[in-house]
Amino acid sequence: MKTPKSFDYILLSVLALIWASAFFNIKIATYSYEPLTIAFFRILFGAVPVIFLCIYKKIKIEAFSKDWLWFASIGIINLVIPFFLIAYGVQKVQSNLAAILMASTPLSATLIAHFFTKYEKMNLTKILGVLIGFFGIILLFSENILINNDNFIYALMILFGSTFYVIGGLLTLKISEKKNENVTASILIWGALISFPIALFVEQPWNLSPRLDSTISLIYLGIFPTGIAWLLRFQILKKNGLVFQAQVAYLIPIFGVILGYIFLKELITIKVLLALVAVVIGFYFVRHSIKENVRSV
Repeated sequence: MKTPKSFDYILLSVLALIWASAFFNIKIATYSYEPLTIAFFRILFGAVPVIFLCIYKKIKIEAFSKDWLWFASIGIINLVIPFFLIAYGVQKVQSNLAAILMASTPLSATLIAHFFTKYEKMNLTKILGVLIGFFGIILLFSENILINNDNFIYALMILFGSTFYVIGGLLTLKISEKKNENVTASILIWGALISFPIALFVEQPWNLSPRLDSTISLIYLGIFPTGIAWLLRFQILKKNGLVFQAQVAYLIPIFGVILGYIFLKELITIKVLLALVAVVIGFYFVRHSIKENVRSV
């Protein structure tokens, strides 16, 4: 694996910026579209660049192969459910808070991996990181100015959305021998197929009169944070490895808070900043413990 250069860090920052931009764009999309409709179109538009990449690289897409049930299950758990929960939650919660809540994903992954994987057990450093990170989440929920009885459930839905990402990641390990592009294209195809009839039946999107800014945000969500970001992630993983790419989680909540302030004028309080710092520090300890384990093997 090559030593990362300046350009590699620029790519990593671009990836974090694209993923962070999803939150305020989801907020804008909710001005006109319902959560299930947002989930469907995000998956649909995200599938397009990944499918074209598979065609260009002559990678077979196995969405309807003998492993179709795995792809369909991951599509539901890793795409449809979290995309819906996040879109539903962001209706009543600031996008910058959603970015911080979603940054708890690596912390949730640490707990779940301890019980459901063989080689990612907890140690003292990981426990410290998880405790610090979740202290930040608790601090965020104690911010009565921004999270109260009216939107508490919505904030919890965003947090649950991050947990489904982790569960989907665990299921993906079952088909880890397949090419990333094939897996991503296959789960996006199934995610679109599953979410389409549900959105039609539940929300009847043909009755909407969407605003232009909401429609632009919806298209952006699919093409960039869902499709292009995955392709960029593949490039970074291939060149610099998983540990380097995982550092993107440090940057996403930071960019999320900044973008929410710039584009939506969202309120930033001391508790929001403290929660942000705690989550980033917690994730640092978790990543540091993984590096220690790798060196000791």
